[in-house]
Amino acid sequence: MTITSPSSSRAQTSLTAARPGRLLSLDVLRGLTIAFMILVNNNGNEAQAYWPLKHAAWNGFTPTDLVFPTFLFLVGISTVYSTAARLAQGATRQSLFLHVLRRSIILYLLGLVVNSFPYFHLHTMRFYGVLPRIAICYLIIASLYLLNPSWRGKAALAIAALAGYWILMRFVPVPGYGVPTHDIPLLDRDANLTAWLDRQIFSAPHLYERTRDPEGLLSTIPALATAILGLLTGIWLRTLRPLRTRAVGIAIAGLSAVLLGSLWNLWFPINKKLWTSSYVLFAGGLSLLLLVLCLLIVDLRDKSPSTSGHSRFLNPFLVFGTNAIAAYVFSELLQSTLSSIHPRPGINLQQLLYRSITHVGPNQPFASLVYSIGFVAICWIPISALYRRSIFIKI
Repeated sequence: MTITSPSSSRAQTSLTAARPGRLLSLDVLRGLTIAFMILVNNNGNEAQAYWPLKHAAWNGFTPTDLVFPTFLFLVGISTVYSTAARLAQGATRQSLFLHVLRRSIILYLLGLVVNSFPYFHLHTMRFYGVLPRIAICYLIIASLYLLNPSWRGKAALAIAALAGYWILMRFVPVPGYGVPTHDIPLLDRDANLTAWLDRQIFSAPHLYERTRDPEGLLSTIPALATAILGLLTGIWLRTLRPLRTRAVGIAIAGLSAVLLGSLWNLWFPINKKLWTSSYVLFAGGLSLLLLVLCLLIVDLRDKSPSTSGHSRFLNPFLVFGTNAIAAYVFSELLQSTLSSIHPRPGINLQQLLYRSITHVGPNQPFASLVYSIGFVAICWIPISALYRRSIFIKI
């Protein structure tokens, strides 16, 4: 883990400018994603929260289900830009692979810390999770990009991952249950291949939902396609075409992916917890459209004085976006700390804070939202201090 100083940050920016340079909209979208991730991960009361701030119970989609794939999509884009910057600085591909490997290991270990803090009981430790999935996908796509920066092989791999996962989930018999759509419903909660495989690897205490895990092993295959979509987008963004032309291309790809995902949903339902292939396309298309929106607001907007207020409005998102992993880890450790402190028997500090808000709020969903916004604000304070001092923690 390294800390980037203001001088080194300026040097990196100048080197990446050899081709289409760093886009501010990427940091804005990353910051928006992290802010919303912290918001939905820390509802005052999960059961009482407004529906857009909760994951779909099973099949289906809510705005919350867009958070993780958008961040993974941005990891793919960032891989292209960071690799280009380091190569411009004179790094060899061998040294870059070692950097990728080290970074992946650190991300995975950070995931174990986030999952286990503050008790670290080995018999209940969760080895899957958000950061472990990011680590695995990043290791694979960054290694592939170092081997060959061409887009064709990556696109073929993404298509193979989506089609292959559908074949596995649709046609392969689930041991002890039978064939999906014949003996058991397609995407049954527990009688599906992904859940079955996770139960063979780990016992119930190690799985997030006891009988299954939303970041399980088999569903990493389509998650890899999400990261590759970001990689392909990064390759497109670094071409020498005018930025407006690149934005139009991304918009067309986004709309196409949303339509394809919606169509595939009829046969292979959109499901975040199983990361289905239709979910990859639908969520990936929305991520692409969000990127276009950020490009229009930030990098393609008219630089006239009448639009100068945008930078101040976007500053909170830049704060989170330039220290995204640090913000996420801090939020998770803070939540674990609040949950582990019990000022009264049978009630932890998080519950106590939420209950204090319910006394003044009009209803429980509103109180849950107020708690979530307050939690995001608390997390923003230390990350903002880093931003003001131009300190960017890089893994």
